[in-house]
Amino acid sequence: MDDKNLIIEYVKQNPNSSSKEIFESVRKKRSLATVKRILSKLIQESLIITTGKGKSTRYNLSPVYKLFESIDIEKYYEKELDERQINESFNFSIISDILSKTDLFTNKEISQLNALQETFKKNISELSEFEYKKELERLAIDLSWKSSQIEGNTYSLLETERLLKEKETASGKSKEEAAMLLNHMDAIDFIVENPDYLFPLTISKIEDIHSILTKELAVDRNIRKRRIGISGTNYKPIDNEFQIKEALSATCDLINHKKNVFEQALLALVVISYIQPFVDGNKRTARIVSNAILINHNYCPISFRTVDSVDYKKAMLLFYEQNNITSFKKIFIEQYEFAVKTYF
Repeated sequence: MDDKNLIIEYVKQNPNSSSKEIFESVRKKRSLATVKRILSKLIQESLIITTGKGKSTRYNLSPVYKLFESIDIEKYYEKELDERQINESFNFSIISDILSKTDLFTNKEISQLNALQETFKKNISELSEFEYKKELERLAIDLSWKSSQIEGNTYSLLETERLLKEKETASGKSKEEAAMLLNHMDAIDFIVENPDYLFPLTISKIEDIHSILTKELAVDRNIRKRRIGISGTNYKPIDNEFQIKEALSATCDLINHKKNVFEQALLALVVISYIQPFVDGNKRTARIVSNAILINHNYCPISFRTVDSVDYKKAMLLFYEQNNITSFKKIFIEQYEFAVKTYF
């Protein structure tokens, strides 16, 4: 374990530690001067925060550290639902005090994503308009299928293609499943035909996307006015309509003010889902809004085709329960790379 992680691990296990206590725990391996230098660096990186002054200074892990803390997700879910220590209620500070002041991607990750985007730009520059539209249609079919599958839709990819291209419903499937898929295609068509419609992002525009995704389905429109629960977790979303609108408005401001397109897209995916502003269709709406951001800036859209539905849900629940974004960020990067290398 390196110097930084050695001290971080001690502070994690011993909140409100003094510098003397931290030094005593590592004195056989590090000098006092080294410990103080490392603590200063960790504070500068916003991984550790302090309270008090002078000899009364105490050290704790910051919320930023928890956002990026390395968590073994398989080991995390070995614990039963009621055994996990989680943040059961919505964390309002995650938007205003943490995500707004933090770069979500490392320099290495940004370099990787930018290189992929340059590949995408080169690829589409070599396509005719007809070829580009065919590839976009292929991605849209895959996105409609996977986004619906994540929500429990049982259509296969082949059945989805037949439905969306030939309007041929699959035998033994419900009308609701077909409607969900057709709505996805309508929503994708809308953001492709109106790439700048959502910007700047507002609550009413997010509601518009949700309305397209839920038409002809037994789903309440607009911001919910009642409490909902989420299966698989004890996390409880906000149940007050005005607080939901406040959180969603803050999210719109956060996304509108972020300069990096990849951060904007990732935030839309994660935070809209975390708020759960609608009775149903929240993650579907988040995926379409995220892709609208990418398309509006001429970035490669994401189909999520190869992500495992269970892995997607686990990564999302980890953010709900721990406000930890690492697993979901990994999915985002992997799926962006898949999209660039597979389509166009």
